[in-house]
Amino acid sequence: LAPINEDVIRIIAAQLAEIGDQLDTEIQGRVVNDLVQHFLNENLSKEEITLHMSRVVRELTRSIPSDMEQEKAMLVLAMVLTKKIVNTVPSLLRRVYNTTLNYMNQQLHNYIVEMVSA
Repeated sequence: LAPINEDVIRIIAAQLAEIGDQLDTEIQGRVVNDLVQHFLNENLSKEEITLHMSRVVRELTRSIPSDMEQEKAMLVLAMVLTKKIVNTVPSLLRRVYNTTLNYMNQQLHNYIVEMVSA
């Protein structure tokens, strides 16, 4: 792997944070509460929760303006959902973080690598 340019990472992070702030108000409380219930359900496997999170992100992506890259929207939505869930139930931090990381690795790995290396 090429050396990581920290300035590029900071710029990308700032851009994603700005988009996340804009999308934050679009996500309804019932969506977050539904995800919280899934994370609280100890009977669900990591895979089942990741699949549910993926479905929610896909559904929310449909309401994003068409001029935004779908992968970028999915990445930001996953991060905003993570923030909202953890703010609602802080004790879920580890489980939500691991699920989000798993989701991003499965669904968005190549996009993230391309974005950082561009």
